Amino acid sequence: MALKVYLSGEIHTDWREQIIEGAQGLEVSFNAPVTDHGASDDCGVAVLGAEENKYWHDHKGAMVNAIRTRKGIADADVVVVRFGDKYKQWNAAFDAGYAAALGKSVIVLSPPEHQHALKEVHAAALAVAEEPRQVVEILTYVLTGKLPA
Repeated sequence: MALKVYLSGEIHTDWREQIIEGAQGLEVSFNAPVTDHGASDDCGVAVLGAEENKYWHDHKGAMVNAIRTRKGIADADVVVVRFGDKYKQWNAAFDAGYAAALGKSVIVLSPPEHQHALKEVHAAALAVAEEPRQVVEILTYVLTGKLPA
């Protein structure tokens, strides 16, 4: 068995790298949004032309990024959605809802202090982890049937 995993959400820490490194040796392929914040914000105007109004600047970027996000989630077997300590990550909540609506297996990765705020997102997930290591352990168990050492 092999898994395709989409890593969605927070872009300010190295959680993706921790999961990818921890999953070495497993039959897992990873995909993710563009995590270069500047490129992600400016992709729409860089390709489609400048906008004076910030709303339209952001809108163009969101639409171009949605092409990648929709494809990544649609192709995934498992979608991991990370909610970090900073910022209100509405895009991560949207991705979790989109993945759940598509019937994808969703793993939420979030700190304990966000339990109340994310209760509906957590209810739609098949697992809620607090550490990247736990995501790796879930993937290991799903692929091999082995429990953590």
